[in-house]
Amino acid sequence: MSDPNALAQLGRSQVQVTRLGLGAGPLGNVAVPVAGEEAARTIGLALGPAPRLIDTAPSYGSGLSEARIGAALRGVPRDSFVISSKVGRLLHGARVETGTYDVLGQPIYRTTDRLEPAFDFSYDGVMRSYEESLERLGLDRLDIVHIHNPDAHFAPALAGAYLALHRLREAGAVGAISVGMNQWEMLSRFLDYGDFDCFLLAGRYTLLDRSAVHDLLPRCLKRGVSVIAGGVFNSGILANPVPGATYDYVPADGVTLRRALRLKLVCEEFGVPLKAAAVQFPLRHPAVASVLVGVKSAAEWRENTALFEVEIPDALWSRLEALDG
Repeated sequence: MSDPNALAQLGRSQVQVTRLGLGAGPLGNVAVPVAGEEAARTIGLALGPAPRLIDTAPSYGSGLSEARIGAALRGVPRDSFVISSKVGRLLHGARVETGTYDVLGQPIYRTTDRLEPAFDFSYDGVMRSYEESLERLGLDRLDIVHIHNPDAHFAPALAGAYLALHRLREAGAVGAISVGMNQWEMLSRFLDYGDFDCFLLAGRYTLLDRSAVHDLLPRCLKRGVSVIAGGVFNSGILANPVPGATYDYVPADGVTLRRALRLKLVCEEFGVPLKAAAVQFPLRHPAVASVLVGVKSAAEWRENTALFEVEIPDALWSRLEALDG
């Protein structure tokens, strides 16, 4: 059993995060529409006796997730929550042809109200992204900032984004700096070149994929860099391993589905939901400070909090960890 309100320090920073954090991507209508009232209710429910970690990004709903968080937290004491957001994408109005032409025969464009994310890992771009996030969130500082999925942009992310975040941290405008990715290999490279407080690692340290355990996690532990684990259900299959379930956002193949079913059957022998084991598993590694779960409703937040508190016997952990991850 884990306490969702227990606090862990991020690396050598002064930022403390709850062991269970709220992933606010779905509240930006990323997968399905979520009513604004439900988003506000979910965020309000997540606030509790400890300053809850709430994670968002400009690209989650083209600024909608950040704006909803800002609205929900208006008037809430600043020390009662920890906000993490991301940089590496700027939001631009989409340009579309109107179907009409000017006197030179050139197409006339208009800019739509909808904002579209575009990659920008430059120093100036990151500084602008940071300021725009503050405006949407209604805050004067961010607790954690992640460089967001720089998979094909390692060099500019290191030369531009990292330098910008480093200076924001030195100025006290950011409490902890990080990189957030769905792969561990490039995070290991960032560890070689930068002075980071934490990393957000999605989907690569789960019951089904433990690939980060041999390299990144022990290196982070040695360097004093904390890990925030996201994607603990691997996009759905560890929540409900049935035909058609998704693994890393695509339908799972037969081998992956059978592995997930084996995990579920072992959990059932002990009377433990697979989802409970999935959400608690990453915290068994000492490098992991917190687990993020993305939710789209207050009911989902209640469910994940309850799963986080399920008592899981050591014998079950031994059986699960003996299975190939």
